[in-house]
Amino acid sequence: MAENFSQKFRKMIKRKFFILVKPKSKKEQVKKIEENHYIVSVKEPPVKGKANKAIIKALANFFDVSQSKIHIIHGEKSKQKIIEIL
Repeated sequence: MAENFSQKFRKMIKRKFFILVKPKSKKEQVKKIEENHYIVSVKEPPVKGKANKAIIKALANFFDVSQSKIHIIHGEKSKQKIIEIL
């Protein structure tokens, strides 16, 4: 019963994460620095939103959520971003 409540509670909470992006990296990875701080390395260049799409995909795989649940709420054209996961 506690697990069901926990799962439902997790779904209700919006979580914010501070992301430092490294575009044009040799390999893609997500590295946790602190509780809500991560470094995301992606191969795509920061051109026409390609890097942002790759960041969302990498974070979706890392957190095991749908890509549609991840939103960039600040820093669309910056290496420092605030991401919200619904």
